[in-house]
Amino acid sequence: MKSAVAITSKIHLNLNLNLRRNHLYSPLSRSIFRGKAKPVFQSPPLIRTHSSNPNPNPIMASSFKPEQARAPPALPLPTPPFKVGLCQLSVTADKERNIAHARRAIEEAAEKGAKLIILPEIWNSPYSNDSFPVYAEDIDAGGDASPSTAMLSEVARLLKITIVGGSIPERSGDRLYNTCCVFGSDGKLIAKHRKIHLFDIDIPGKITFIESKSLTAGETPTIVDTDVGRIGIGICYDIRFQELAMIYGARGAHLICYPGAFNMTTGPLHWELLQRARATDNQLYVATCSPARDEGAGYVAWGHSTLVGPFGEVLATTEHAEDIIIAEIDYSILELRRTSLPLSKQRRGDLYQLVDIQRLNSQ
Repeated sequence: MKSAVAITSKIHLNLNLNLRRNHLYSPLSRSIFRGKAKPVFQSPPLIRTHSSNPNPNPIMASSFKPEQARAPPALPLPTPPFKVGLCQLSVTADKERNIAHARRAIEEAAEKGAKLIILPEIWNSPYSNDSFPVYAEDIDAGGDASPSTAMLSEVARLLKITIVGGSIPERSGDRLYNTCCVFGSDGKLIAKHRKIHLFDIDIPGKITFIESKSLTAGETPTIVDTDVGRIGIGICYDIRFQELAMIYGARGAHLICYPGAFNMTTGPLHWELLQRARATDNQLYVATCSPARDEGAGYVAWGHSTLVGPFGEVLATTEHAEDIIIAEIDYSILELRRTSLPLSKQRRGDLYQLVDIQRLNSQ
């Protein structure tokens, strides 16, 4: 008889394999590469020699040049260091209160010197499939149709800060999305990320949540140039898929922001682990922002919003209660870490690659 641990592990494994978005990214090994796609970590692509040998060895057309694989071109590192504010907010069923409360937190973080401010996942609504349709906003219409993003735009402009606006339920036609909006210091919407990997999990005896009952998955990785560097965006469950972070790293991101609401089962086990892994693997900063924990809510968030440095070090974090974390980001450390541990120069592009399918299709 199989043990409960083995059965549970198999459930988890199958779930994560099924949720990978292979039409957006695709890992390839040397044995299956056929030269049909341009890999992220190698330029130019592998080619095969013409030979009667049924298993000819692939050869490199030229030396491995990871810098050439970046799209768009690498952005100079912003200087000097700047402060980031992570606003771990309490969320209620009162939408107007949530919006006003978020604004006050943003203003407080800015008063403390933050030039980049990050909000939690689903900060204007309870986190539930029943609530998403009720609280959803038409972001593209803006104005009264999207009071949450209207507030973010206004406060970004007035305070001259960059805001990664957590996420809110978005209505677009007859579909709902879990969407993060990024506003520049002029108040303009400069990026919109729809959660790519939906939170569909079933851990027997612990937690079951099927986001796809109400939400539609996004189709586009999101990377954006801001006053505070090049930022990749993911939402919560997106952090579990290292391919997305690798694409952001290859496209020259300095920082990946993950608004997220991990739960009381996976939070203690994986929340910090995944942040440190994404930062370490790609040698960049990772910032996360969670809602504060509400033990009486239908979905209880783990909290522990965190900033992780490019060596996997936890630079700032908090517990589960409402809080505003102010921490410093110094991008000069990126090159120091990448020089000390030159992973990008040591990758074996002749053995494995990751294909950035969105980039490939745009060429």
